[in-house]
Amino acid sequence: MSKNEARAALFRKKQISVEGDSGSGLKRALGALDLTTLGVGAIIGTGIFVLTGVAAAEHAGPGLVLSFLLAGLICSFAALCYSEFASTVPASGSAYTYSYTAFGEVIAWVLGWDLILEYGFASAAVASGWSGYFQTLLSGFGIQLPHAWTSAFDPEKGTYFDVTAAVITLIITFLLTRGVKEAARANGIMVGIKIIVVLIFIGVGVFYVQPANWQPFLPFGLSGVTAGAATVFFAYIGFDAVSTAAEEVKRPQRDLPIGIIASLAICTLLYIVVSLILTGIVPFHMLNVADPVAFAFEFVHLTGLSWIVALGAITGITTVLLVMMYGQTRLLYSMSRDGLLSPVFSKISGKSQTPAAGTWLAGIIIALFSGFISLGRLAELTNIGTLFAFAVVSLGIIVLRKNHPDLKRGFKVPLVPYIPILSAIGCVYLMTRLEMLTWIVFFVWLFIGLLIYFTYGRHYSHLNPLRPVSKQSENKGRR
Repeated sequence: MSKNEARAALFRKKQISVEGDSGSGLKRALGALDLTTLGVGAIIGTGIFVLTGVAAAEHAGPGLVLSFLLAGLICSFAALCYSEFASTVPASGSAYTYSYTAFGEVIAWVLGWDLILEYGFASAAVASGWSGYFQTLLSGFGIQLPHAWTSAFDPEKGTYFDVTAAVITLIITFLLTRGVKEAARANGIMVGIKIIVVLIFIGVGVFYVQPANWQPFLPFGLSGVTAGAATVFFAYIGFDAVSTAAEEVKRPQRDLPIGIIASLAICTLLYIVVSLILTGIVPFHMLNVADPVAFAFEFVHLTGLSWIVALGAITGITTVLLVMMYGQTRLLYSMSRDGLLSPVFSKISGKSQTPAAGTWLAGIIIALFSGFISLGRLAELTNIGTLFAFAVVSLGIIVLRKNHPDLKRGFKVPLVPYIPILSAIGCVYLMTRLEMLTWIVFFVWLFIGLLIYFTYGRHYSHLNPLRPVSKQSENKGRR
């Protein structure tokens, strides 16, 4: 193969015209409301119940509201770009599939591998956070788990495995294998519960706000606001998971943009109001706690309501875990269906019409990570992966408009190329606010991914006319 042929093979693209009608076998059962609750389920959780306190105490102070506005503005630009792609290329895989059609295979692989990092490790981190809240709730009833099984592996502390983190991961895995409609129904119920809890906090907390706590409003200056935005960006991760459901949506070109934009708008509004009330109730320097929203009620001696908030936090984090794991399994499904990963991830169960085998394999791996490894510091790593994906998708809109100007689009980003460029610049800027160690680990992860692609993916890619034919494909051909 010549150098030109090798270069062309790396950037071979999928045909856009067939993306929405893949014959995947996945059941189309979701509507706009399902997608909106899916997005809200992914977004409201760890961010609003945990990261608000850390960001206020260490970075932004009462200016946390500006951090949420900045992160939300950058996310809104990215959401517009996702919406156009989702309405134009209605297929599973989210940013991975979009980059496959816009940039070519090797870029798609890099982005897909990046998203595996985001969804997989974010799921494990969220499961660990769920475990902490759940154990706190159990202790309130006088129930204590054996110390050795309460946290990740740390012989010095006498802990070896976080049982509850692993168990909730496996429960969510089981739910996802029962069918997408069943999972969406359970998610919808839990989203309703946590929205009620958030509204209770807003409705009651507003009467305990002390405006004096908002002074000084920017104790760390504008640099604190931007650092806070990079921290709370984790709170917005999830709306992109809506687009992974494309092949299970009844009317993807109409409903996907509605689900993406509506879920982001609802969550941004709630974040702004909650951060204002939270920093108005408690002095910002006291908010560096694991449960800041519940702590706020304890601070004003509303202990009974703090328990309600704790229950809402557990419910909220559960929905985040469900949607993150859903996004992970559909991403693996898409990459496997394209031949870049093992066929096990794209094997559809006839009964539930879900990739059950791949879901269980991914769920078991995530359960092991959440049980054995403490992932508290990997929030930044999740952020850098997401910001990278958002930047690539934003630039992809410009490429798609140039190369396919007449393509049918259910939704169009206004002011192209300005909004996509602003989105990409904003994402890259927030990436620069992250620690150097995060960048090092990120590049190591991408290097490992490229090794896998060049040793397996490019050979078995379905766009490779010389790919090895599996026995399964031969059997299908005989039929």
